[in-house]
Amino acid sequence: MRHEKIDLTDRDDQITETVESIPDPEGETEIIETDYTVGQDNIARQWTLEFDFHHIVFTVSALSVVFFTFITLALQNDIEPVFVAIRDAMTSRLGPFFLFSGNILVVLCLVLVVSPLGKVRLGGPDATPDYGYIGWFAMLFAAGMGVGLIFFGVAEPMTHFSASLAGVGLEDGGARIDTAPLGGASGDEALARSLAMAATIFHWGLHPWSIYAVAALALALFSYNKGLPLTLRSIFYPLIGERVWGWPGHLVDILAIFSTVSGLAVTLGVGAQQIAAGLDFLMGVGTSNVMLVLLVIAITMISVWSIVKGLDGGIRRASEYSMLLAVIFMLFIVVAGPTTDLMSGFVQNVLAYGQYILPLSVPFGREDTGFVASWTAPYWAWWISWSPFVGMFIARISRGRTVREFLVAVLLIPTLLSVLWMTALGDTAIAQVVHNDFTGAQDAVLEIKLFEMLGQLPLSGLASAVGVVLIILFFITSSDSGSLVVDTIAAGGKVNAPIVQRVFWALFSGLVAIALSLGGGLAALQAMVLCTGLPFAFVLMVACYSIVLGLVNERRVGASQGD
Repeated sequence: MRHEKIDLTDRDDQITETVESIPDPEGETEIIETDYTVGQDNIARQWTLEFDFHHIVFTVSALSVVFFTFITLALQNDIEPVFVAIRDAMTSRLGPFFLFSGNILVVLCLVLVVSPLGKVRLGGPDATPDYGYIGWFAMLFAAGMGVGLIFFGVAEPMTHFSASLAGVGLEDGGARIDTAPLGGASGDEALARSLAMAATIFHWGLHPWSIYAVAALALALFSYNKGLPLTLRSIFYPLIGERVWGWPGHLVDILAIFSTVSGLAVTLGVGAQQIAAGLDFLMGVGTSNVMLVLLVIAITMISVWSIVKGLDGGIRRASEYSMLLAVIFMLFIVVAGPTTDLMSGFVQNVLAYGQYILPLSVPFGREDTGFVASWTAPYWAWWISWSPFVGMFIARISRGRTVREFLVAVLLIPTLLSVLWMTALGDTAIAQVVHNDFTGAQDAVLEIKLFEMLGQLPLSGLASAVGVVLIILFFITSSDSGSLVVDTIAAGGKVNAPIVQRVFWALFSGLVAIALSLGGGLAALQAMVLCTGLPFAFVLMVACYSIVLGLVNERRVGASQGD
C-alpha cells in the first residue's frame, strides 16, 4: 500500500496537491498489500477554504451528532429517560462483561511487556521517535486523563470513604443497597480509607490505561508497520480483509467519531460547570447559563488558536505546561497539607491497591453490586468509549517506540502518577475529616469538593485559582487532541488534512456542548456515550487478536533478517 503521496489532479476541481501521510516503515516489516489508497474516497476542494474529507464518514458522522442533539433538545423529557434507562441496564447487567474485558486487556499488556514481542519497534526496526520523552509523555497523559483527575481527585476518594465507613446497607429482602467497595468498613476509619484509595486507584490505574494502550498499540502497529491508514477500521483487516474499506469499516469509523465528539461535548459542558463553580467559589460570579456559555466559548476559542499553532506548537506546548503546572499544584498540596500523612499514605495506598486489585477485578459473584453498577462498570464503559479518541492520539505521537517502551510509558508510569495525584488530593480531604472534623469537602456538591478542600490550606485563594487554570488547560489539550483525532478519521486516515477541518470539529463540539448545556440534554448525551462502550469493547477484543497476530509476524520478519 503506497500512501505517502496522493495526486488530486483527476478530481473535479482539477487542482494539484501532494499530501503527505503516514511515513513508510523504516526497515523490514510485514507490509499488508492492498490496492486501497489513503484518500481515494475523499472529496477534496479548494474554494474559499480548502477541505479534504471522506464523503461518507464525515457526512454521516456530523449529521448523526446534529440529529441526536436536535432530538434530545426537542424531545428531552422522552429521550433522556430512555438513554438513562439503557445506560443503567447496561452497567448493571453487563458489569461482569466490562470487568472481564478490562482484565483481558491488562493481562495482554503485562504479558507483552515481558515477552520477546515487546522488542518490536513501531514504525519499523530503524524508526526513531518523533518526540522526546517529556513532550511525548505530557501529551499522552494530558489527553488521556488530565481533566478527570482534577474533577474526581477529591470527589471519588471522599465518596468511597464515606460509603465504606457507613458499611453494608440491606433492604428488606436482604439485598445490598449501598455503594461501598467490597465489604465496606463499618466504623473503621483506617480500613475505610484503605478501601477508598484502593477503589479510586483501581478506577484510574492499570485497567483504564490498558484500555487506552491496546487501542493505541493496535492502531500504531497496523499503520506504522503494516502500512494501513490511521483509522479504527484498520484493526479489522486481519478478520475481514478488503471489506474493511466498505461499509463495515465506515460504520466503525462513524461510531468512533460520534463517540469522540459526543464525549468531548459532554466533558466540555460538565467541565464548564466545575470551572464556573470554582470561579463562583473564588469571586462570587455565579453559575448562570450565560457564564457557562461564555466559558465554553472561551475554551473553544483558545483550543482553536492552539489547533492553528499545530501539533508541535499547540498541543505539545499546552500539554507540557499543563503537566508542569499539575506537578507544582500537587507538590503545593503535599507541602501545605498533612505532609507526613501523605508521604506514608503513598506507600500505604500502593500496598492497598496491590492488596485489593484482584478482589476489585473479580467479574462474577460480587456482593458489592451497587459499587460495580454505580462506579466500576460506568467507568469501564466510559474509558472504552473514549479509547478510539485517546488511543488514536497516543498512536499518532508514539511512532519510533518499541512495544515494551510504549507499554511502560502508557501503562505503568501513568498508574504511578495517578497514585501520587489521588494520594495528594484524596488523602488530604480525608485527613481533614478524620483529624480536623472538617466536612466541607465531604458535604459539598461534586463541582465544589476540590475547592472546599483547598480552602483549608494556606494560600487557598491562589491554590484555587491555579486549580481553575489547570482545569482550563487540560480541557484545551483534550479539545485539541480530540479534534485532531476526529479530523484524521473523517479524512479517511490523512494525518495532515486541511487545518480548517480540525477547527470545524473543535467549533462543532463547542456548539453541541452549548446547545445541550442550555437545553439540559447533557445527561442524555452522557448516557449515550456510555452506551457506545459496549460495541467498542468488542472492537478492543478484536484488537487483542490483531495485535498478537501482527507482532508475531513482525518478530518473524525480524528473525529472518537476523534480529
